[in-house]
Amino acid sequence: MRRIKKAAYGAAALASLALALTACTAGASGSAGGTSSGGGATGSVNSGGTLTLGLLVPATTFEAPDMNWANESPYGQAVYDTLLQASPSGTIEPDLATAWSYNAAKTVLTLTLRTGVKFTDGTAFDATTAAANLEAFQKGTSNNASDLVNMASATAAGPTKLVITLKQQDPAFLVYLTQNAGLQESPKAFTTATAKTTPVGSGPYELDSSATIPGSTYVFTANPGYWNKAQQHYAKLVMNVYSTPAAELDAIQGGQVNAANTFDNTALTQIQNAGFTVWPLQLNWTGLLLLDRDGSMAKPLASVKVRQAINYAFDRPALLKALGDGYGSVTTQIFPTYSPGYSSSLDSYYTYDPAKARQLLAQAGYPNGFTLNMPEAAALGASTYAIIAQQLAAVGIKVNYTSYTGNAIFSAILAPKYPATYFILQEDPTAWQESQFVLLPSATWNPFHDANPAVDGYIKTIQTGSTAQADAAMKGLDTYLVQNAWFAPFFRQQSSFVSDKNTKVTVQAGNALPYLWNIVPS
Repeated sequence: MRRIKKAAYGAAALASLALALTACTAGASGSAGGTSSGGGATGSVNSGGTLTLGLLVPATTFEAPDMNWANESPYGQAVYDTLLQASPSGTIEPDLATAWSYNAAKTVLTLTLRTGVKFTDGTAFDATTAAANLEAFQKGTSNNASDLVNMASATAAGPTKLVITLKQQDPAFLVYLTQNAGLQESPKAFTTATAKTTPVGSGPYELDSSATIPGSTYVFTANPGYWNKAQQHYAKLVMNVYSTPAAELDAIQGGQVNAANTFDNTALTQIQNAGFTVWPLQLNWTGLLLLDRDGSMAKPLASVKVRQAINYAFDRPALLKALGDGYGSVTTQIFPTYSPGYSSSLDSYYTYDPAKARQLLAQAGYPNGFTLNMPEAAALGASTYAIIAQQLAAVGIKVNYTSYTGNAIFSAILAPKYPATYFILQEDPTAWQESQFVLLPSATWNPFHDANPAVDGYIKTIQTGSTAQADAAMKGLDTYLVQNAWFAPFFRQQSSFVSDKNTKVTVQAGNALPYLWNIVPS
């Protein structure tokens, strides 16, 4: 194994760039064991006094139709209920909706809603309110507003019956109703001037505006009329925002938080020495996006042998150690371990084999290699890009970088200005979500709008087939993507949530933080 010098990131800059992406797209399904969302996690109401959380980003807004998820999910979960809930294993379970069913075509979803639920302003929750919230979210400014792109209408067919009509089948639609698209706000708050700062929900807590410092500290007190006491584990919540890893570490070592979402893994030993437990999960994959698969900008990338050669050029275990501090697992696929399409054999489909890479390049007509233009971002560290260039150069591919600062690299990649790029992207819990994100011609991270009949066929089956057919198509899709080298993944980076000895956590694989009701007193 070639020795690779460890990359030195600017931790805060890297976290800022990663959060900008993860906050807009992370899913809510996972594989960790958990309890029924309908009855809540183990524990009784207010069995803990105060829970203090360390978070990395402030709340963009408290207005339900505009709220973001992922790193901001605790803010919404504190004050609002959702129509459905997702257990840590991804099972869809009741919340404000107690039952649901599709028609035969899977284009009409009917939900039976819970009775007796009131918002904190005394207004009763009903189907008319639920429909209005869905329509508002679809038109809102949340970075997940597109989750409801397939919703044609939402109507009340009675006080407890909500009917949602879809433009086409959407296998992830129930998942979206467990996230910010399903948040329910009092209709009296829809048009108030204080909606962005004073939430009115039916959730387990109420925001204490007098004790809250927006952007820094958010304080919540238990909702005395909350209908689901089993999920109300604390009498008080405090959410502190830390803008740097050093500030967060000081808070952890000083006993100022009970649990926290970490920026990265560089301080895990110090955190554990402070008596905290690390709750790991894998949210993203790190590697190269080989975007120009038609060769319109970089002709060599149209050859599957060239793309395979790029995959053989990388020493993934060494890259995990150098770029990820050894925390995570190497892979050559973009689907997570909890996806029905996942195959463990595809994690090591491409070994480190520079000789084979050079052989494939020669067979493709590039015995002397070629030059590949890619962007680089200062936030990800100069040494990161140097390592990538070094490994590609060893097989004859010269990398020509153009530098960007801040989030400007997003616009450059999506323009598109480059045929390939190093990046960190989410692993979506379902193949349908992943397809909408990176695979379909309309996907955001398919900026060349590459269309492939085989891939599109798999995706169509995933969308419209039976469960068995969809699962088989997911496996076929995953295998096709790996064998045809659509990407060059390096590893899945470990994300780490930590908690003190008084706090127990069940992680939500696919989301940046555990769901609030799965953080409980030990």
